[in-house]
Amino acid sequence: MNIRQFMRDNNLNYLLVNSTNEFLVEYNVLAQNSRYKLTGFSGSTGEALVTPDTIYLFVDGRYHIQADQEVNHNFVTVIKLQTNQNQIDEIIAKIPENEMLGVFAKKNSQSKIEKLASKRKIKLLPSDPFDDNMQFITDGDIVIDEKFTGITTEEKITKISANLSDDEAIYLTDLGEVSYLFNMRNFSRQPYSAKIQAKAVIMKNNTILFNGDKLKNLDEFLKNIKQDVYVDKNSINAYDYALLGNRAFELKSNPVKQMKAQKNEAEIEHLKSAFNRTDNAVMAIRDYINNNDNISEFDIAVQLAKEFKNQGAFGLSFASIVAKDRNSALAHYSKCSKDEIITDGSLILIDCGGYFEGGLATDITRVFVKGEPSLLHKKIYTHVLKAFLNAYNYPKTHSNQAVTGFEIDKYIREYFTQENLGGFVFNHGLGHGIGVNVHEYPPNLSANEFAKVPLLDGECFSIEPGLYKEGQFGIRLENSCYYKDNQIHSFVKMPYEKKLIDYDMLNNTEKQWLNEFEVI
Repeated sequence: MNIRQFMRDNNLNYLLVNSTNEFLVEYNVLAQNSRYKLTGFSGSTGEALVTPDTIYLFVDGRYHIQADQEVNHNFVTVIKLQTNQNQIDEIIAKIPENEMLGVFAKKNSQSKIEKLASKRKIKLLPSDPFDDNMQFITDGDIVIDEKFTGITTEEKITKISANLSDDEAIYLTDLGEVSYLFNMRNFSRQPYSAKIQAKAVIMKNNTILFNGDKLKNLDEFLKNIKQDVYVDKNSINAYDYALLGNRAFELKSNPVKQMKAQKNEAEIEHLKSAFNRTDNAVMAIRDYINNNDNISEFDIAVQLAKEFKNQGAFGLSFASIVAKDRNSALAHYSKCSKDEIITDGSLILIDCGGYFEGGLATDITRVFVKGEPSLLHKKIYTHVLKAFLNAYNYPKTHSNQAVTGFEIDKYIREYFTQENLGGFVFNHGLGHGIGVNVHEYPPNLSANEFAKVPLLDGECFSIEPGLYKEGQFGIRLENSCYYKDNQIHSFVKMPYEKKLIDYDMLNNTEKQWLNEFEVI
């Protein structure tokens, strides 16, 4: 389609193009990803700003190299966001104060629209010209057994509706929250997802699930609802918010989001089982690499999917990253090429995860070397391992303070900053929450403001320090963990590669921590 003509028809010189669909999902299929259709960049996050002179593509540190490789630089200018840069601020900086910014109402959260509108004039566009007709289907929706959820849908809803009056309602639009609340999953609708496609309204004495054909009636329902409707501005799109009009009120604290974040004992036990099987799949792929010659990144990815299936996985929780040598410097490399053949001395980074019968995501990253590693491989690997060990044991060494993801992330950044890393950089957050989604919040371990809240019992998250150097390689070591009784506990039991560890770089405490980790 002619995006410039669309902008002329709407009297716009500036247009924001998103990667999300109307449910604001992070891992959107490319067929529904307008930013991909415009720029050719296939990463999961990042937005494009169309201006009179160019198309700006804003990407974080995970995608700096990938974006450069995928876009046509004659038309697209890549803006490589650094850890301390905010995407919205950088977008606004490219728009003159007197100009109008066009935004697609269904593709942006209300909170984001309000941030943009506080700095520039906004024109909400009801439709996105890149959109294909979106199909709302329920085929494949299943109810998860209570032995995995630990609590029924009715009990979850009662906990929330008990705090509502007759003239109040809560409108849920986040697919992970709706899937969690109704104990439902769909492993077949979309690759790398277990979420059902639905929204929900919770009232004092009634709860309505809008899915399938019912979604066609949602607009009319929202226009005519009589109650005051509380919404999470971070997850409701601006289109739905506008339909509610003056009946919309901000939900200051989302009870479903917090309930979902703090896993109960049944969920923790399921995750322990799921990660045990994930460990088995990764251990099997380690053996596959060591015992086979002339295999490619693609071959490893195919075999990895088989190993997850052998372990009982219903599907993968994201597209596996299998990155050889210089490709491993791309934090979210996505090609898995048939042409990248593993040879003696090749370094291979594997980031993978799956969904099992309980419908919660697993996530792990390990690095292997075929044959013998180089001294540089060992140095960088050991630095990353030291970072993990210190992050993992942070509550033990800082027992006099509340443990926040922000402080753990800061602690590891300070460690990397003081070391001679020879140009290797840590350019992403230290960790993210896991649950129904492989990435979710809370909790979060990063330099972001929203990571400044204390970790709570039952919260599950990754710890994944990494070091990368373009043209050479990258090392990331990721363990998914949970917080309980003021300590961090690892779901992952997969051991580290002893031949990649320079034990002389570890102090006595770190050696003890490593021994403790490998016997748990």
